[in-house]
Amino acid sequence: MFAGKPIIGIVGGIGSGKSHVARLFGQLGCLVIDSDAQVRDAYRDPRVVATLKQWWGDAAFHPDGSVDRSAIAAKVFTHPDERRRLEALLHPMVHAARERAMAAAADPAIVAFVWDTPLLIETGLHRECDAVVFVDAPLEVRLERVRATRGWDAAELARREKSQHPLDRKREISDHLVRNTADAGPDVRGQVRDVLSRILAAAAAPKRPPADPPANAG
Repeated sequence: MFAGKPIIGIVGGIGSGKSHVARLFGQLGCLVIDSDAQVRDAYRDPRVVATLKQWWGDAAFHPDGSVDRSAIAAKVFTHPDERRRLEALLHPMVHAARERAMAAAADPAIVAFVWDTPLLIETGLHRECDAVVFVDAPLEVRLERVRATRGWDAAELARREKSQHPLDRKREISDHLVRNTADAGPDVRGQVRDVLSRILAAAAAPKRPPADPPANAG
């Protein structure tokens, strides 16, 4: 809980539509914390720019001087040590931005916080959530989406997912499931509304005191 409101984490495979589901939660009164947007902000920080320049030189930048995220992704997804180094640089900044966003959310109409974070489980952030929602979509649907939006083929999708927890593990960790198939359409909103109502009901339920220990038989 943060300020008496539940924190909801969103997980799923690449291309499953996690951000779409997060936006639906947002339309139902949740404050969505978009970690990818916070990463974009971090890449504009002069300290980050200087560090990346020191590490990788001009190869990490576009001709206009902005950070080339595609070039960086290609490097870190094939070199785990480089990925860990980058995460150590960015994650504390993203964490601080997430905390600031929630602390500044004084609107009483906000019913919950939603963390739209690509590596929620891999970074251990799921342990800070009151509920985790798994967004489920078939592989063929996910591949069609990433091919259309990112230009990836099946090999690239598989390579990216290899650096993440297996989907079965993500599903096992999760408390709720939303099916976001190609033909789900408006049904996804209904699923999200139902999941949110259950999460809010659980958050509002009085907590049971711990049971008394059994009497000593001796």
